[in-house]
Amino acid sequence: MKPGKIRVDADEVTYPAHVILRYEIERALIEGAIEADDIPALWDEKMQALLGIDTRGDYRNGCMQDVHWTEGAFGYFPSYTLGAMYAAQWFAAIRRAVPDLDRRVAAGDLAPVFDWLNANIWSQASRWDTPELVERASGEALDPRHFRAHLETRYLGA
Repeated sequence: MKPGKIRVDADEVTYPAHVILRYEIERALIEGAIEADDIPALWDEKMQALLGIDTRGDYRNGCMQDVHWTEGAFGYFPSYTLGAMYAAQWFAAIRRAVPDLDRRVAAGDLAPVFDWLNANIWSQASRWDTPELVERASGEALDPRHFRAHLETRYLGA
């Protein structure tokens, strides 16, 4: 785990910082708090603050590295981290439903995961808005503690 300049190469610990950086810039731009010309300097400032990385003068690996903005796709970045949060929460719910899940997955048996996803997500997703789906599937509203627990377990052995 080492912070890098490129979002798509980031590990799952630092990836959310890349998303936060982009979201904060997009929001300021859309709200009129900054102009497009302000983006490179703000990018450099946020990369340093969030990831400790110097991107000054490196537009290619800095503010122009993603196709989203050049294509006019604004507001999309948060969905990447939201997806990781949903996945962690739903995997916690699967673990509660299938107590020997880790052993089965380690043995290559993914059926309990696919069965749970089919019953709780895939067959239900068009019936409910996202907050309702999350609560119905996991028994609670979206809670970042699940993502944090996933990261701590995976990277700190907690």
